[in-house]
Amino acid sequence: MKKTIKNLLILEFLILATALVSFDFFINMQIASLSSFLIIAGSSYAYKKMINAQVELENIDEKRDFLDEVEDPYELYDETPINDAPAEELDLKAIVKEEKKRIKILNLKDIKKGSRASVSLFRLAPYLFLILGFVALRNNEILDIKIYLPSLFIGILAGYFISRDLSFKIKS
Repeated sequence: MKKTIKNLLILEFLILATALVSFDFFINMQIASLSSFLIIAGSSYAYKKMINAQVELENIDEKRDFLDEVEDPYELYDETPINDAPAEELDLKAIVKEEKKRIKILNLKDIKKGSRASVSLFRLAPYLFLILGFVALRNNEILDIKIYLPSLFIGILAGYFISRDLSFKIKS
């Protein structure tokens, strides 16, 4: 944790040193790198919270192998028998009803569950900061795209390494 804070302070000091070049260079670099850093860190944290909540609820689905899902998405070649009865005694209507139950229908509960991490305040606030920072730079006529875009990459790298260093561990 101390190493992470130290690295973040070093990066911030280097960005602050760009103020010696010019204020426009500094403010473009600061807003771009900070906003992209916050987006990566916020996304990592929101994802960690979502995963930990699912682990606590023990709501873990056993998933099939990825290649098996691609080759047989509807489990048509599943080797588990539908019924142990001989072919003559199978009730086709019951089998069809059973298979219809297995088909996943998109419902409000699934949408809410899937959108929990994407609508998190930890993700929305950094995007709002990115948009407002860009608009503020543009309206004050100090936006320099040649500085702004590479600075986004710097923030992405910093966010990645700091998220990794903080080792957002999943509860088990």
